[in-house]
Amino acid sequence: MRRYRVGVIEGDGIGPEVVGAALKLLQAVDRDFELVRISAGYGYFKKSGKPVEDGAIDTIKSLGAAIKGPLTTLPGPGTYRSINVMLRQELGLYANVRPFRSFRGVSLKDLNFTIVRENTEGLYRSVEGRFRDVALSTRVITRSGCKKVIEFSFRYALVEGFRKVTAVHKANILKVSDGLFREVFFETSKKYPRIEASDVFVDAAAYYMIKEPERFEVLVTPNLYGDILSDLAAGLVGSLGLCGSAQIGDGVAVFEPVHGSAPDIAGRGVANPVGAVTALTLMLKYLGTMHSDDYLVSRAVEIGEAVREVVEEGRALTPDLGGSSSTNDVVEAILKLLQPEG
Repeated sequence: MRRYRVGVIEGDGIGPEVVGAALKLLQAVDRDFELVRISAGYGYFKKSGKPVEDGAIDTIKSLGAAIKGPLTTLPGPGTYRSINVMLRQELGLYANVRPFRSFRGVSLKDLNFTIVRENTEGLYRSVEGRFRDVALSTRVITRSGCKKVIEFSFRYALVEGFRKVTAVHKANILKVSDGLFREVFFETSKKYPRIEASDVFVDAAAYYMIKEPERFEVLVTPNLYGDILSDLAAGLVGSLGLCGSAQIGDGVAVFEPVHGSAPDIAGRGVANPVGAVTALTLMLKYLGTMHSDDYLVSRAVEIGEAVREVVEEGRALTPDLGGSSSTNDVVEAILKLLQPEG
């Protein structure tokens, strides 16, 4: 039996709680997993003076996959660079895949779409400067960066059974940078005649996401747009705590919940673990696909179905969903559905 080595970054705030919950479910998967702990985040920075431990990038590359919790990024100049952005750029995690599917009785709208967010370029390249009272940020969009994430979005649509990919941009105003993104999108779409290709302005995308979410299946976006629209989509699903993501590169991937570190509820045992558990299912599916391990793929589906039943039937709901259950209550409810009776 193959041994899987997986990196674990617990993160800040509620990170250790929700990642711990996901790892508890990982123990229910009948495969040999070695967990490699990696220190990073604000808590580690306060102890060591470093935002991430030495050699972390090489370690994750050697493992091929890691699950992480949220990492605190301090605002304002003079603070350390975003660790999330650094990991994405150093590991080449160019596609941030964020599936959004409604939960009956919980979500505000009926929806089932995925945002594929370009993850290494745009304004998040952090090319900034200030001269007196003028602050400047440079937006970097390259043809190669566009092509990688757009190609990924069409391949993802084919594999997942979606029929439509929509490019999100603002090329009517940002004619050069977003114009390049749009240009590469329609060039690439010609290679995928089975997939309907369309485009929409980012402000219109926000409107339609609320009014007519059924019009979207896969959305591919530049970095900043995907970040903002993902929070809007999470609100429609019912909570940031219900949503997970996969960050995919060439031969390496990192999986995480989409929410932040939520220091206001850290340590209280009430954080919603579903986002981290969803990230776990995405990791299992990724590893299963990469290594032709159908068992891991099927187990990912089973965990996802158990999560859906727990949420939709109200078996265990954390306070963000109007319930009073603890993080551990949710995990135990999921485990109960995964374990055969008798």
